[in-house]
Amino acid sequence: MFGPGVPAVLSLLPDTFTFAWIVAILFAVAWLLDSRGLAAGRSLAAGTWALFGLFWLTTVPYFALEHQSYVESILALVGVPACIYAGYLLYDGRASLFTLTRAISIMLFIYLPFETIPAFTVGGMAFPEPRRILIEAVATQTGFLIDLLGYAPERVTSNEGYDAAYAWALENGHTIRVHIVLACTGLGSMAIFGGLVTAVQAPLSRKLRALAVSIPLIYVLNILRTAFISIVAGNQYMHWYPDLVLTMFGASDPYRVSFLVSDRIMSQLLAVVALIGITFLAVRELPELVVILEDVLYLLTGEEHDLTESLDLPREPTNR
Repeated sequence: MFGPGVPAVLSLLPDTFTFAWIVAILFAVAWLLDSRGLAAGRSLAAGTWALFGLFWLTTVPYFALEHQSYVESILALVGVPACIYAGYLLYDGRASLFTLTRAISIMLFIYLPFETIPAFTVGGMAFPEPRRILIEAVATQTGFLIDLLGYAPERVTSNEGYDAAYAWALENGHTIRVHIVLACTGLGSMAIFGGLVTAVQAPLSRKLRALAVSIPLIYVLNILRTAFISIVAGNQYMHWYPDLVLTMFGASDPYRVSFLVSDRIMSQLLAVVALIGITFLAVRELPELVVILEDVLYLLTGEEHDLTESLDLPREPTNR
């Protein structure tokens, strides 16, 4: 994923997914060591946080130059010092950060199999890779919603070879293909909530309620998002200020303007707002999540926050 202009030192690092697996495994080992009361767990976790910061640094060129996403580029850049600071605070004695450490490890173990497990055969029966199953399922549901709204693009093969793209024919004869990829499935956001909920200490019933209000909502909102982007890009509904948009994203294809506006600007900004709202709903069901949220806010602001009081949550959650 490393392109021209990337500092040479970054090219010496493992590829992105290998790097992520290393971080996930080291966080899990640190978690295990700490649970057994071994001081090495804290040292390993702190060092892995710094490694996680380096991981985010390696993703910046991809998000900025290839993926053309201002939102994700900025988040990746913010993640570099935040991770290094988290490692420092954890090593310095902020033990609550071990909960966030567990959450990150679980998130990665949820997400990475969909990126890295290939198709396989068991007992003569062939199974497609997990990413294909998820992507094609989302493509099918996206197509159902598109049809329901009165549009009829042709479903075609995507660049990955999956049945997961829609071809839209414009009046001038030009055809626009909108592809459903793994980033379009909402898996990343679902992994985040899966990791957060699993990492905290709380009764299973409340964990399940937190997942019940977050995961389905993320999935439904994501289908709405993919249908919205496909319709807008496929029909060129947001061909707004093309020269400005193309310059902003370093693009040259005028038919890409509607996609950039609907996805890279509108959808990604709205996704941040939606995740904040879903987090609020989840924390109402699982107040223990406040510990992680307060640590994240401390990393970003350098100040302590009492979210239990701010969100009017119970100080002592029941065991229901």
